Amino acid sequence: MSQIPYPLITLVNDLAAAPGAVAVVLGGSRAFGGGDPGSDWDLGLYYRGEPGLSALSRYGTVHPPGSWGRIMNGGAWLQIGEHRVDVLLRDLDMVEHWSRRAEEGEFEVDALLGYTAGAPTYLLAAELASCRVLSGLLPTRPYPAKLAAAGPARWRFCRSFSLAYARAHARRGNVAGALGQATKAIMEEAHAILCERREWVCNEKRLIEAAGLSAVQALFIQVPTEPDALDAWINQVARHLGAPENESPPWVSAEAPATSR
Repeated sequence: MSQIPYPLITLVNDLAAAPGAVAVVLGGSRAFGGGDPGSDWDLGLYYRGEPGLSALSRYGTVHPPGSWGRIMNGGAWLQIGEHRVDVLLRDLDMVEHWSRRAEEGEFEVDALLGYTAGAPTYLLAAELASCRVLSGLLPTRPYPAKLAAAGPARWRFCRSFSLAYARAHARRGNVAGALGQATKAIMEEAHAILCERREWVCNEKRLIEAAGLSAVQALFIQVPTEPDALDAWINQVARHLGAPENESPPWVSAEAPATSR
């Protein structure tokens, strides 16, 4: 733990000693030296059963398991001295369940605050593969071949669905709706690309860049507001994503992939 600031070492030790604790990890950009001086410290507590959270509650408000949804679960946003620290609670039974589903090429997507395209349930496996274990032991698995095979089609179905809705908003002059759906489509295509490459992704912060889609950002500098021009703009977005211009809506041209919810 030589790279962990001293005030955080005490927190790590308290988490490791909590009832039910299996492992404590460092995640996010700090895990492999990718953070900058202003980056948060992301700590994960993997547990089984009911975790003991009394020690964590001494540092600040704790959001108990389930309060942030089934994937993000719960945790705490803390300020320890000059350091901003996010503590994330991870139920290891839940993590292993969705990791097994990912190995079968199956996943679901949850609406989650801060996510445009939603959080795929294989995010939990991605975190396992991307974290640095500070205390305890955790299982890790390679990127599942079946997920790499099934994931892109699922994400591209969603991409085309979002583009169809973007066009529908454009025809009604709803600029905000069109932009929102177009942005969602970009994130979905990025997920598809990273699935093909068998690259884990834990959030959307650098998703577009990681997928090699940065050029599409330039289209957002000047967005038309007139319906026909906005519809043409969405076709430009579609071209950047490799989607056919004015393609038939997915609900007309094909059935949804079997893994969709």
